[in-house]
Amino acid sequence: MTSRSIRRAVATALAATTALTAAACAAPNEGRGSSKPTDSAVVGIAYEPETLSPLLGYGKDGNSKIFDGLLTHDAGMHLKPALAAALPKVTDGGTTYTYTLRPGVTFSDGKPFTADDVVFTYDTILDEKTNNASKAELDALDTVEKKDDRTVVFHLKYPYAPFAERTVLPIAPRHLAGRQDVNTGPFTTHPVGTGPYVLTNWSKGEKLTFTANPHYWGGTPKVKHLTMAIIKDDDIRATRLRSGDLDGAILPPELAATFKTDKNRTTLAARTFDYRNVTLPSANPVTGDRAVRRALDLAVDRQAMVDGILSGAGKPAYGPVPTDSPWFAKGTERPHDLGKAQRLLDDAGWKKGPDGIRAKNGQRASFTLWYLSGDKLRQEHALAFASDAKKAGIEAKVESGTWEAIEPNMKQDAVLAGGGSPADPDFDQYLLLHSSLAGDGFNNMSRYANKTVDDQLVTARRTDDHTARKAAYDTIQRELAEDPAYTFLTHVDHLYVVDNRWKDLTTQVEPHDHGLASGPWWNAEDWQPAK
Repeated sequence: MTSRSIRRAVATALAATTALTAAACAAPNEGRGSSKPTDSAVVGIAYEPETLSPLLGYGKDGNSKIFDGLLTHDAGMHLKPALAAALPKVTDGGTTYTYTLRPGVTFSDGKPFTADDVVFTYDTILDEKTNNASKAELDALDTVEKKDDRTVVFHLKYPYAPFAERTVLPIAPRHLAGRQDVNTGPFTTHPVGTGPYVLTNWSKGEKLTFTANPHYWGGTPKVKHLTMAIIKDDDIRATRLRSGDLDGAILPPELAATFKTDKNRTTLAARTFDYRNVTLPSANPVTGDRAVRRALDLAVDRQAMVDGILSGAGKPAYGPVPTDSPWFAKGTERPHDLGKAQRLLDDAGWKKGPDGIRAKNGQRASFTLWYLSGDKLRQEHALAFASDAKKAGIEAKVESGTWEAIEPNMKQDAVLAGGGSPADPDFDQYLLLHSSLAGDGFNNMSRYANKTVDDQLVTARRTDDHTARKAAYDTIQRELAEDPAYTFLTHVDHLYVVDNRWKDLTTQVEPHDHGLASGPWWNAEDWQPAK
């Protein structure tokens, strides 16, 4: 599918939305306030967290606003101390990590932070009764030991290279979270942490409001009042930014471009590991057929999607690892080759019918493809994918819905999904591909099972030898080229438009999650007013 045809198809499908956006663009500064308080900021995000408890997975990659981990990331994604006083001491062949804790830290309720809170947090996450979908990322952890109030020792089952990255996990207070049901207690929505902000209100589906923690060990933030407006619809988010209701927002490229001539706002781009892919459920008789999966992998025109949907703000994706990552296996790029895709289907017995859609043994090559309603990028990727698939004789019937509507159908229906983590390839791939996690919520949504991939995923996480890990991940990527678990489409750069009343804003290399923790507000506690 050419970039021109993508634009034409999307324009037709989104005519009403485009008209609304154009109308809103007519007055770029209409309603923009010029006298906002310099100690307050309101930003628009696209996704709402399900919980604010780190015990259930909130903030596992850092920047949680309410909490701190033992370590955190700087702007360059290098680890640095947070609740720890220094980086860990690693001994015993990479199986023992010793952390000395920062003195004098308190939770926002005034209670002291100690080693007991660290032990409680990790023990609770690993408890089989705790509903934390990411606990597999701590598989290497055997025990957590308190040496004294300021010393914690992690004992690993095996050397695990990215373990220090897992200690950016937020630390929860034992004196509160330990006295209630971890899965349903009030701490999940009314958390208390050691971080730069205190949650003052969470209006579900509307906004989260924070106040600066005056006792924060890192210094009181200059932004005293921070509001994160939850606006799932991209067009509405752009309209509210344009009206002056928001100080900043994440926007898809098409909408970010409408602010290009606005002298009062700046667009910042963040490099990411964020991908868009199509799940290919193994339980579906069409998407579960290896020939169909291989054909779709060749039929999609990834570069046209980058050009036409992302306006160049991204790159083609051939798997969870971006092509510019040192972990990418060179040579696993798949060219757009519709002819080869058609031959694969012919050889596998999928024959075209009178309407151009193939069938095999009475099974029509047709399946449903869901995308999250209100998400323009997912919608446009879904439409482009469906158009490319149809050229190969495969029908993808595009439907939109909320996650509540989509999740019950994920076993049989395809989903325009996303993911990606820059910290380590284990975080990208284990939850996505390992067969033990098939159908486990949003983990391994395709229910993929490949013994070679399983074995190499385990090999890669059970060593801290970089060469051995690189060889394992190369094998995984080559296997995915022959036996695709998903159809990967693009890696998406994140674009943020922000009011110029804030200076020296930065972004990090970002994961898929681009809500509270990402964007220029990754370090809102350090923001400075321009005047």
